[in-house]
Amino acid sequence: MRRPRLPKPPRVPRVPRWARPRLPRTRTGQRRAVQAVMAGCVLGLLPATWMYTAPGDRLRTAADVPRTDVAVVFGAGLWQGEPSPYLAHRLDAAAELYRSGRVRVVLVTGDNSREDYDEPDAMRTYLTEHGVPDGRIVSDYAGFDTWDSCVRAKKIFGVDEAVLISQGFHIRRAVALCQEAGVESYGVGVDDVHDVTWYYGGAREVVAAGKALVDAVFEPDPTFLGPREPGVERALATAAGR
Repeated sequence: MRRPRLPKPPRVPRVPRWARPRLPRTRTGQRRAVQAVMAGCVLGLLPATWMYTAPGDRLRTAADVPRTDVAVVFGAGLWQGEPSPYLAHRLDAAAELYRSGRVRVVLVTGDNSREDYDEPDAMRTYLTEHGVPDGRIVSDYAGFDTWDSCVRAKKIFGVDEAVLISQGFHIRRAVALCQEAGVESYGVGVDDVHDVTWYYGGAREVVAAGKALVDAVFEPDPTFLGPREPGVERALATAAGR
């Protein structure tokens, strides 16, 4: 009696072996490899270098920034519907500039892409509680990132010159982008405790510099443009008539 033949086990696919990269053996090849690495490093650092140098001498303190009609405060997140500590510090600086007479109107720009998240209204409420009249505050509800805020300040709200307020790690990018968007800008960097959030923000700027340079070169339209709004013009007219 013949024994039944057992089925063959399934074939296990062979995992291809990836060839290890080989270093050049000749001096010419080694020199070219080093040059390629150096070129890659230079290209990688180019956006951050541009972002650092572009503002020039336009970074000031709240005490010596030129008197300007408009201050622009960029959103920085909400905690349970109220400004985060970082955003509160930006708003404190804006209120100080208003009280000292260095600015006459504050444009708050932030994210309101969904009903349960409204940065501009939270910023407005904070400013009114700290001495800035409601009629001197203008809200931009579509400031989804720094480039959008700068372009909309120019094209939607007609801002030609402004004092920008943000943390020190972000203010250079803000000034560089608003300058490219056509807003003559000065930056006031707000000091904060160097905690985990601060270091994260600083590291994030290195990555964000790449997008910022692309925005500056290609000048894309913001996420939402819309019709021109007279809010800043009306607020300035009201301030002039007080």
